Amino acid sequence: MANSAKFFNRELSWLEFNQRVLDEARNPAIPLLERLKFLAITASNADEFFMVRVGGLQVLSRQRNTKPDPAGMTPDEQLLAISKRFARMTADQYACFATELEPALQEAGIHRLAIETLNAKQQSAVRKIFEQEIFPVLTPIAVTSAEDFPTLSNQGLSLCVRLAPKSPEETQRVAVIPLGRSMPRFFALPSSGGYSYMLLEDVAASHVDKFFTGEQVLEWTPFRITRNADMSLREDQAPDLLASMEEILDARKDSPCVRLEIAEHASAELRGFLQDVLTVADTDVIRCPGPVDLSAFMQLGFLPGFDDLKYEAWPPQASTQIDRSESLFDTLTQRDVLLYHPYESFDPVVRLLEEAADDPDVLAIKQVLYRTSRESPIVAALARAASNGKNVTALIELKARFDEARNIEWAKNLEQEGVHVIYGVKNLKTHAKICLIVRRESHGIQRYMHFGTGNYNEATARIYSDASLMTSDEELGADATAFFNMITGYSQPQKFRKIEAAPIGLRDRLLEMIEAETQRVREGGKGSIQAKINSLVDPTLIKALYEASDAGVKIQLNIRGICCLRPGVKGLSDNIEVLSIIDRYLEHARIFHFLHGGDNRVFISSADWMPRNLDKRVELLIPVEDDAAKRRLMGILDCYFRDNVKAKQLQPNGSYQLVKRHARRKEFRSQEELYRLACEAVKNASQSKRTVFEPHQSQ
Repeated sequence: MANSAKFFNRELSWLEFNQRVLDEARNPAIPLLERLKFLAITASNADEFFMVRVGGLQVLSRQRNTKPDPAGMTPDEQLLAISKRFARMTADQYACFATELEPALQEAGIHRLAIETLNAKQQSAVRKIFEQEIFPVLTPIAVTSAEDFPTLSNQGLSLCVRLAPKSPEETQRVAVIPLGRSMPRFFALPSSGGYSYMLLEDVAASHVDKFFTGEQVLEWTPFRITRNADMSLREDQAPDLLASMEEILDARKDSPCVRLEIAEHASAELRGFLQDVLTVADTDVIRCPGPVDLSAFMQLGFLPGFDDLKYEAWPPQASTQIDRSESLFDTLTQRDVLLYHPYESFDPVVRLLEEAADDPDVLAIKQVLYRTSRESPIVAALARAASNGKNVTALIELKARFDEARNIEWAKNLEQEGVHVIYGVKNLKTHAKICLIVRRESHGIQRYMHFGTGNYNEATARIYSDASLMTSDEELGADATAFFNMITGYSQPQKFRKIEAAPIGLRDRLLEMIEAETQRVREGGKGSIQAKINSLVDPTLIKALYEASDAGVKIQLNIRGICCLRPGVKGLSDNIEVLSIIDRYLEHARIFHFLHGGDNRVFISSADWMPRNLDKRVELLIPVEDDAAKRRLMGILDCYFRDNVKAKQLQPNGSYQLVKRHARRKEFRSQEELYRLACEAVKNASQSKRTVFEPHQSQ
């Protein structure tokens, strides 16, 4: 079979994922402001897609690279296909905004105002906003060519203004007004009820002539540029990684423009001028039939006072496996603890670090930090632990894309507090989620570990679904020690007892597990594979899954985003089912279940099944052997595969269709069920606690 019949193109598959997010914005069953958030997410997703994926393809195109991807498409063919597909998506985005969301928002009392619709009181407010908050801050810049065009910030909004010629010899006079990142995008205006607002660019444009006294303004248009962020570092030529990463961040500020977004009403003359000075091809121009940069509308999703337009609150539940009256070290000595966020609180993970920081018996803490929150309590705990005299080692991944600046700041701060900071591993990104705590106890040294599928970020842990395993297992402790020795020193990779790591042997371990299922079925036994991942791109793993399917292994894949595997193709993937779930929480956990002859091998992992994760990153695959934790993870997987409300099934042609619900089956929404189970566990534990009779003892 041709490659195109075996594999979907990665980039087009990602665009279909973004389309599924957009489908949520168009779903009338979802609360209105949540739909607006989904629309904003599609725009934000597209920003990163153009900065990284399209930027990288454009570099390959300029290099005249014609090497095809696994689906058989060259870089130029991919760019053309992306341009066509994204044009349709842009039309869908703005149709959703203009014909579905905005009319409904107005009906709900949230009004976007234009200058011509303002009453006298609102006009006065706009005039005051312009004179006091905008005019003193913004600066118009005259532009004649690419040489004097200002260095605009990536994804920053600007106004382009065309002025009347001063003489017959002048062809055009253009000025650019960068609107800046410090300016609010939404300005509230007086109204009789609800929330009325005006966009920054509309307020600025309503008095744009004030910037050009004595000039005739012919037209103005908002626009926005996206710069290439796919810039790699030659680490073998970088003696100081931190300084080199700072140079990369500086280089991004004036990297080539990969996309120009401009209001649809802009004249061909003005649009052509911007294309010339920015060196942007027609295929990289997005004409917006509405506000430029829909991602900004995420802010409106959090408007106070409109609770009926938002999801019902689902506060994270306390884990019933943890007694807050006892130390987590005592708890983990007795049993493993499995948490599933955000249904269960991330607080125990933070608490484990905070206890370790203050516990006099803790000797050392070792942790990998890939992404953290802006005011991270975990980073604060590491700093406090170091100041308390503990041996603290933090591997902070400076190459974590778009978090480089924050991680550089954390690295400097932690070094000042006495933490031994490692700036990642040369030529690899360290994406593993692991924390190791070494404690002196009466019987000797005891190790406590946290392994996760998500980042050490308590903020995203409230909106991302991820698994956490907290344990004091002796063999996992030995593996954790060997892992840190490997990535922080010059230790040669050793064979681990239980875990597996990329780029050493993680892919091989997965292939071994897939092959074991294949062989059992060929020998007349049963075989099944369930996997929950964010992306499936790796051709080697895909081919192994095709072989397993051909042998008769039942394969269920829950893949949130990119899937390059073609399911349901006769003679290729008859036994493979691929579902994708987009709901209120971002599905992020990686969980794998192999039947293994009834032995049920269950794993959690930091890695998606992509070449970058398996070959270019340090990742972990963690076996879950505690019976209760294993059963729970298997139940979580089954829950996702039972979803008939939010689940969409990937078709052989690359489209996604809602899972058909049989007439006799009730609606089953996996995220709702997982939250119900978390709440039910707390309720049952509370009731059980009340029925325990505890007598007063004599003193």
